[in-house]
Amino acid sequence: MDRKFLRCVHDGEVIKGYIEGDNVFPIQGEFWEDFEAAGGKFPVPEIEEWLPPVVPSKLIAIGLNYRAHAMETNFPIPEEPISFLKSTTSLTGHNTDIFYPVGLTHAVDYEAELAVVMGKYAYKVNEKEALDYVFGYTCANDVSARDIQKRDGQWMLAKSFNTFNPLGPWIVCGISPMDLRVVSRLNGETRQDSRTSDLIFSIPYLISFLSQVMPLLPGDVIITGTPSGIGRLKEGDNIEIEVEGIGTLSNTVKLP
Repeated sequence: MDRKFLRCVHDGEVIKGYIEGDNVFPIQGEFWEDFEAAGGKFPVPEIEEWLPPVVPSKLIAIGLNYRAHAMETNFPIPEEPISFLKSTTSLTGHNTDIFYPVGLTHAVDYEAELAVVMGKYAYKVNEKEALDYVFGYTCANDVSARDIQKRDGQWMLAKSFNTFNPLGPWIVCGISPMDLRVVSRLNGETRQDSRTSDLIFSIPYLISFLSQVMPLLPGDVIITGTPSGIGRLKEGDNIEIEVEGIGTLSNTVKLP
């Protein structure tokens, strides 16, 4: 039976659990270990707050990993993956607000991405075996202050504002990441629509590439790049990120 793993708030408490049918079943332990049932269940509509489904030690992002996106941003096609770290405090969950940092930026963009959640310690792994180290996949929005990104030269600050990385709504296991549709919708209008088969560097390649440098720990997240069609966000906008086989991540832009 397929399970959707999530973190949420219920009755004022942070819950780790999984969804089966219309209910959330709380657990004790980590998703990728032999966890135990915590007892009880509650209906999904009783979720008080959706949290990022995982709290990683590292949130690693990949830039310019779709050819058309590199072209629309006037960057050359990369010869190897462009990687950078985002602050884990940029994470927020499904149905939460993206806070627009007024006075610090005037160019906030959305970026729909497939996120990989690691399930095993991975260091110097072979590309052919890389997917064996993955726990599952979720949706991500790599929100970016584009003016700061261009001015700074480094991308970390522009992409690490509080709430600038919605993740969720849950983690799905047992699917192949090789040809999934990735879509963004701004206020209901489709803006990005591509497939992970169009990635310049595949998911197995990215895992192997990164693991040559740093150990990837269980729970670490890799967001794998965005298709063409990025655009601006403003106060009141609703932005949805949908990944085939996973679901839809929805957030609304608010002033802090």
